[in-house]
Amino acid sequence: MGFCSAMTLAFATIFSLVSIALLAIAFATDNWVTISVKREQLKELDEFAESSLVNESPLYFTRTRGLFRECFPGEKSEDPEKTSAPLGDLVELYMSPVETYCRNLDYYIPDEGRSKELTGEEMVRIHMGRAMIALFIVGFFFICVSFIAGARGCWKTSPTNITASAVLMLVACMFSAAGMGLWHGVEHWEMNKINVETNTELFVKSWPEKLREKTEFKYDWSYIVSWIGVGLELLSAILFSLAAVCIRTDKEREEAMNMQYLMPVYQQKQHQQQYGPYGYAAYPGPYYGSQYGPY
Repeated sequence: MGFCSAMTLAFATIFSLVSIALLAIAFATDNWVTISVKREQLKELDEFAESSLVNESPLYFTRTRGLFRECFPGEKSEDPEKTSAPLGDLVELYMSPVETYCRNLDYYIPDEGRSKELTGEEMVRIHMGRAMIALFIVGFFFICVSFIAGARGCWKTSPTNITASAVLMLVACMFSAAGMGLWHGVEHWEMNKINVETNTELFVKSWPEKLREKTEFKYDWSYIVSWIGVGLELLSAILFSLAAVCIRTDKEREEAMNMQYLMPVYQQKQHQQQYGPYGYAAYPGPYYGSQYGPY
């Protein structure tokens, strides 16, 4: 294996491993969006001063949001009966592995008839969310298959397997990018399309005007890490393709060099066939004593 193919294949493998690690981290963490609420300023307003929702609804608390959970700052309570969660009984919270209070985002899986009361726009949001999760999972599957094909190609130095790995990685990149696109679609649908009054969901269009003014949305590190992972998938697919071209070129060069060693032997055999048994040149035509007579 030449220097070009070895280096390109090494970087392609490294980028593929880093991409799947970053996407897995982003998929499992809850820091895609940080929703900052200026609670103290809201409490000073007359319309929220005596409202119980300020202390019970998750919409009035600073939180981080991921693909599966929405988490709130808080300290872990040693007594399960005496919770230190920041909310009341409007939503059910639990302690996450990183010791923050979280609630699950409901994709209605299994449905069991729970989505009958939802509007058409809410169902579109649910279907996009389900498809988003499915696209990410299929992307992970193609990354794993691509890595297996790439490992086989490295072991056998096969440009065909390396090319297959590049194609599979490109397919994985397309599925992951489509998942990111649907995530933005769900976000747009929640904030701009759905106008249903709720005290728990992120339907910004139905929020009180003062709550919208005192709430700030910011993309967080999980979102950035996920896009970096998608970019590394694309870069890995390109490098796998270049590695396959390099390996194929190296093999063609080796075959050409082997042919150069074989050609002089072949020419020498051809040269020896032009002489007779006594070393004299053999010419076609009539000879002495032949049926055509002497010269």
